[in-house]
Amino acid sequence: MTEPRSDVRIAVPPLAHVGGCGCPLHQRRLFTGLVGLAAAGSMAPATVLAQDGEGVRGDVGKTSRFAKLVPAEQVEKAAAAQYLQMQREAAQQRALAPASHPQVVRLRAIAQRLIPYTMPWNPRASSWKWEVNLIDDKQLNAFCMPGGKIAFYYGILQQLQLSDAEVATIMGHEMAHALREHARERMGKTAATRIGANLLSSLFGLGSAGDALLGMGAQLLTLRFSREDESEADIVGMELAARAGYDPAAGITLWQKMLEASKGAPPEFMSTHPPGEKRIREIEGMLPKVNGLYANAPKPPRQFGPPLKS
Repeated sequence: MTEPRSDVRIAVPPLAHVGGCGCPLHQRRLFTGLVGLAAAGSMAPATVLAQDGEGVRGDVGKTSRFAKLVPAEQVEKAAAAQYLQMQREAAQQRALAPASHPQVVRLRAIAQRLIPYTMPWNPRASSWKWEVNLIDDKQLNAFCMPGGKIAFYYGILQQLQLSDAEVATIMGHEMAHALREHARERMGKTAATRIGANLLSSLFGLGSAGDALLGMGAQLLTLRFSREDESEADIVGMELAARAGYDPAAGITLWQKMLEASKGAPPEFMSTHPPGEKRIREIEGMLPKVNGLYANAPKPPRQFGPPLKS
C-alpha cells in the first residue's frame, strides 16, 4: 500500500524561521549526528540480529580511546537536554510537526525498522529512548544526537524528494554517528587538548564533572566530524538500512541528488563530508558486502512517499 502523497504542512511556513540564525534549530550541520517513540526495548523484537559474520564489521575500526575520556552517560544526558530545548523552541515557533503529520508517521515507521539492528553496534543502544521529530524548516538537514535523539528537517524531504530507502540511508548514517560515539570522541579530543587527558580523567573520577560538562549540550549541536567519521557512518548506515529491508544502493541516488542541490552554492556539509563523487564510488564499492543482507531481509510492509514539491 502506498501512502497518498500529501502537501500538508505545519502551521507556520518555513520562512517564519529563517536559516542562518544562531538558535539550536540552525546550529546543527547536515548529516551530523526523530517525537514519541518508546524505548527501544519496547518497540524492537526481543532478539536482534545474530553475529552472522556478514556485513561491514571488518571495515569499521575500533572505538577511539578519546571517547573514553568523557562518560557516555553524561554525553547522552546533555544530548537529551539539548534535544528537549530544541523541541520546545520549535514548538513555540509552531515548527514542530504533530504526530499525525504524514511525514512524521513515515519517519517513525522507518526508524522502527532500523532500531532493532543497532544494538550489536553499541550495547548502550538497548536502553536508549529513541525519539524522532520533524521540524518545519527549509534546510537540507538531519541529525541523530547521542542517545538516539533524531530530527529531520522538512526541507530535505521535500526538496530532494527522498524515497523511503533514501530516508533510511540518511537515518542509518545519523544513527551510526551516535552508535559509533563520534560526538563523544570529538569531545574527548577537545577536552584532552584544552585541559589535558589526565586532568579530565581525574575530574570525572572524583565526580566533579559538572563544571566540565556545562557546555556539553551546546557542543553537541556544533561538532564537526572528520571525514573518516563520515565514511564510517556511511558504511555502518548502509548495513543498518540493508538489514531493515531498504535498498542500500539508495545511497548512490541520494548523493546524486545532493550534488545536484549543491550546484552554485555548495552547502556547509561539503566541507566535512567526502566529496560527492568520491562518496558515490565508496558506496558502490561497499554494496557487494551488504546486498546479500538486503536480499534476505524482510521488506517494509508499507511504502510511503515524499511530500509534494512546491
